[in-house]
Amino acid sequence: MLKLGSVLDGKYKIISVIGQGGMSTVYLARHQRLNKEWAVKEISREYCENYEMISRQLVLEADILKKLNHPGLPKIIDIIEKKDVIWMVMEFIEGKTLKEVLKERGRIQETEVLSWGKQLCEVLSYLHSRTPPIIYRDLKPDNIILKKTGRLVLIDFGTAREYCYEKNSTDTTYLGTRGYAAPEQYGGMGQTDERTDIYCLGVTLYSMLTGYSPEKPPYKIYHQQYWGENISCEIKEVILKCMQLEPDMRYQNCKELSYAFSQVDYKKHTSLKTEKRKVKKLIVFIVLLQISGMFSLGCKEAAHFYKEKAITVYIESSEKSIDKKKAEQYYKQALLLIPDEKAIYQSLVKYFIHPNNFSVEDASILTSVVMTTCKEKTVLDIFKENKREGYMEFCYEVGLGYFYDMGGITGKSASEKWFCDVVDLLDDGKKKKTFDEGKKKRVIAYANIARYYNTFLINGVDKSGERENKDFLDFYNELCILNQFKITERSSTSDISAAYLISKEVAIEIANYADEFLRMKEINREMLKKQLIKINGRMRYFERAKKNGKELENLLQDAQRRVEMADGFKYEGDEGDEGGT
Repeated sequence: MLKLGSVLDGKYKIISVIGQGGMSTVYLARHQRLNKEWAVKEISREYCENYEMISRQLVLEADILKKLNHPGLPKIIDIIEKKDVIWMVMEFIEGKTLKEVLKERGRIQETEVLSWGKQLCEVLSYLHSRTPPIIYRDLKPDNIILKKTGRLVLIDFGTAREYCYEKNSTDTTYLGTRGYAAPEQYGGMGQTDERTDIYCLGVTLYSMLTGYSPEKPPYKIYHQQYWGENISCEIKEVILKCMQLEPDMRYQNCKELSYAFSQVDYKKHTSLKTEKRKVKKLIVFIVLLQISGMFSLGCKEAAHFYKEKAITVYIESSEKSIDKKKAEQYYKQALLLIPDEKAIYQSLVKYFIHPNNFSVEDASILTSVVMTTCKEKTVLDIFKENKREGYMEFCYEVGLGYFYDMGGITGKSASEKWFCDVVDLLDDGKKKKTFDEGKKKRVIAYANIARYYNTFLINGVDKSGERENKDFLDFYNELCILNQFKITERSSTSDISAAYLISKEVAIEIANYADEFLRMKEINREMLKKQLIKINGRMRYFERAKKNGKELENLLQDAQRRVEMADGFKYEGDEGDEGGT
């Protein structure tokens, strides 16, 4: 390896290591006379088992790149060869790989994925238009850098090749990355061509859009129904066609794919305009019915029918929209038509609350929607008055969204209002029972835990004893109630999911407050460990339901460790007190 501060070939001063893999090291270097920064890629026999093959690939990469000139490709400056080591000096691309971007964000918004798809399609089109065409063969997030300008640059041409026109020829070796590679890239299964890069591009966009990594087990592309919310049918169609197993079923070249990308925006815009026209026609028809019929029973029924149709269109438009502000307006319009329509509230939960992803912004928009005024009342109040059961279910789901999916002090304290609204309506005698006994116990426990977050857990413990604040014994007792949730072999998927979330919550709270719990004379280490053992007893059910058992196992270990530490500190403190009296 080159030493930092050393000068390569009398020109390039090595500043730092910016990348290191199994076969190569990449340095940041500065040209001493031009004072310009470059990237230097090094292949050394000392660190590379297949040095001969890899060094030939590097020379081939340089030979390909030096003929190219495109803003989406790096420029090659120099090749330096010595015994048992070779360096390639190339343009330094400052930015993050899409793999790093994806790790930071979890998944990428459709508008950005579409923009990146167009850029990459343009780069591939340029490569494929060379004579002979250049097939890249290893398109994946790790090989694409996002510059600060928003421009993408394709790097690492180690697997690229110039296309061979011989009929019936096949690639004899497997090159590419498992999960992203097209079927024909597996040795002997056919020759790679333009359509191979189109397949790899499709998988890359799929990964960006869904957050799933196909290079991790089980190395599969999930069915589109599992891709997530708010992904348009238009972009799904394009990506699915790119990823067809048979090359003849894909887009045949980048020109076709580029046109398909351009049609995504057009189709979505046209679809939205059509839906808006439908809604306008329905509203006009409703108004005319009411005026002309002087509100006769028949006309009122017809008006309600068309209102329901309009609401269906509004809900579909909301769920398809990637613009949350537009979705907000659609939902408000729907609620102004029928404020107590249960389907609208169910759609609101589906649109705004996602597993581990309910932001403060989402919560603010959702609240704005349900606080819409209609006939001098909020639509939520009207829903509560007219459809008590539906209102309670909505409050419970929103409460869970705050408690688990927003989480933290902010989410758990904000959940109190929603859970308490449900508790206030339990068995009030006006309606039939909405929740079974188990669910009733859970919602009461959630409400109490949220209330603790809004009182002594946030504001501090009242050490004077003069106020009526709850203490940690009450908190512990509520966690025990929550942890009574039982599941068996016959439990439903929803019950197992609820038990999993409760188990995580109890483990987290015991870990966070072990010290405070053990300061209460009524609570000891064995009592806390008993609650953790209960959680451990459910693990086999979670594993069968494909829940993240490793995550829960880590939480349990952390809780156990903190209980032991807190118990040790407790006795150390007691000894110290005795010695000082």
